Amino acid sequence: MAYREVWEIEVRHDGLNKYRHIRGSDRYIVEQKAAAQQLTWDEMWSKKQIAEQKKRSRESAIRSKEEKKELAITKTNEAMEAINKLETILLHTLKVDDTIDWSSLLNKKKYSIKKPIKKKYSTKKPIKPKLAQNPSEPNRADVKYKPIFGFFDKIFSRSRKTKEDEAEKLFKSDYENWKRKKQQVQKKNEGIESAHPENVKNWEVKKKFFESKQDKLISDWEIKKSNYEKNQEESNKKILAKKEKYKNKEPGAVSDYCEMVLTNSKYPDYFPQEWDIDYLADTKILIVDYSLPDLDALPTTKTVKYITSRDEFTETNLSSAALNKLYDRLLYQISIRTIHELYEADVANALDSIVFNGWVDSIDKATGHSVNSCVMSLQASKDEFLAINLGKVDPKASFKQLKGVGSSKLHGLSPVAPIININKEDRRFVSAYEVVDGIDETENLAAMDWQDFENLIREVFEKEFVSSGGEVRITQASRDGGVDAIAFDPDPIRGGKIVIQAKRYTNVVGVSAVRDLFGTTVNEGATKGILVTTANYGPDAYEFAKGKPLTLLNGGNLLHLLEKHGHKAKIDLKEAKMLLAEEKI
Repeated sequence: MAYREVWEIEVRHDGLNKYRHIRGSDRYIVEQKAAAQQLTWDEMWSKKQIAEQKKRSRESAIRSKEEKKELAITKTNEAMEAINKLETILLHTLKVDDTIDWSSLLNKKKYSIKKPIKKKYSTKKPIKPKLAQNPSEPNRADVKYKPIFGFFDKIFSRSRKTKEDEAEKLFKSDYENWKRKKQQVQKKNEGIESAHPENVKNWEVKKKFFESKQDKLISDWEIKKSNYEKNQEESNKKILAKKEKYKNKEPGAVSDYCEMVLTNSKYPDYFPQEWDIDYLADTKILIVDYSLPDLDALPTTKTVKYITSRDEFTETNLSSAALNKLYDRLLYQISIRTIHELYEADVANALDSIVFNGWVDSIDKATGHSVNSCVMSLQASKDEFLAINLGKVDPKASFKQLKGVGSSKLHGLSPVAPIININKEDRRFVSAYEVVDGIDETENLAAMDWQDFENLIREVFEKEFVSSGGEVRITQASRDGGVDAIAFDPDPIRGGKIVIQAKRYTNVVGVSAVRDLFGTTVNEGATKGILVTTANYGPDAYEFAKGKPLTLLNGGNLLHLLEKHGHKAKIDLKEAKMLLAEEKI
């Protein structure tokens, strides 16, 4: 049998405690859906935090009794609105066109980052500075250096000689000062002349670096803009190609389209909003496994009153009977609404019939364990369903008219068998081969070929489930001695999908392997996980498995299971370690 390629992405939001496993035939579409889901959850989380902050601020700001009375009225109105939303879930969707607007999926936004403006280098080129002027050379003929003789200087030669010596001394002193200052000016001018070319050179280097940086900014912007437009064009082409595939009713595209329709359906934040779908192209039947909210998730507050004498708020809640009635009506509405949305959006006329299987994750009151049960199943042909006037219909009566299957009291969460199950085929499944008939008590399971060991585990569990009509399929070999099979137990009460991991180990299995199994069980939407090993488990592994839908089978359990079905083997860990070590040499 041929299997269509399936892409899968897991998305989580720790704040909202939400998880979704998104599948599709097109990698790009799956990635887009995952990104959209993450964005939606982020927005929900942000709104929730803002609302809680406003609520705290509002309540802390209230001082007077009159304000508290007003707050009680506001809270009552909010409670009534929350319940009214649940009562009108079906009517709400009648105001919405559920057809996918392909053009809205196209990215038409222009590149938002503005082109950088090329700046000019603002630092001016250095100008050659003016040189300092040399001081004037003293002139001996200057009157300053000529002695002035009086009457006595003409009579006495000694006096005249003294004045002549003083004038000569002044001239020599000024001349020496002049020589020193001239040298200083010359030295300074030499420094100015030698520094100017270097300043110009530095300026030119800096200018070139600045301009190259400007050019790179613009070049980088142009590359980013080009890449954005290229990616935009490619993504838009993929969306338009998906649109054409949908119009041509290609199975993968029809499934993806229906996924988008369900994704666009708006429900209160506390709804799981998770589903799995399977499109049977040959019969044009769409099967929807839809996660319904648990009864405990619904709002129960009916009114809020402020008691003045006690200065406190009191709440009146819906009675148990009223809550149960609200829950049942809600589930009927969701089933009808989901089918309506899918048919209304079916512009390619790819759907002739829709099967809605409603599943609820809840806590078993008897065991305290989480259980996942199908509580309602409805199949409706297109012609039959479109003949219904949804604006005036009673959801429960319509469900019954369409031969829906479910308990008369849905809030009891009594499991029912789906009218049609989701196709169990998985692209990971590969052909299996028989191993168990070829082993005997000399076969050391801990030293078996890893692929033989996985097939052995499949055969053993197939024998275990065969009495109830179950099936065990081996997954694609991974050579890690790990995951390896998925069982399907059709029993409507204890059955479902079971993940089996096989660990051909020679050492104690730690808690990390059990954590991995639990994560895989949750991600696969399985009801149970089974870990089988040739060795044993540490105490932390058993401790972690407590209270979880996990079963740990050690080497002794495996040998017992084999013997139960008429086969014998042995497990010798010491021998296996030696044999496996020799294989590596």
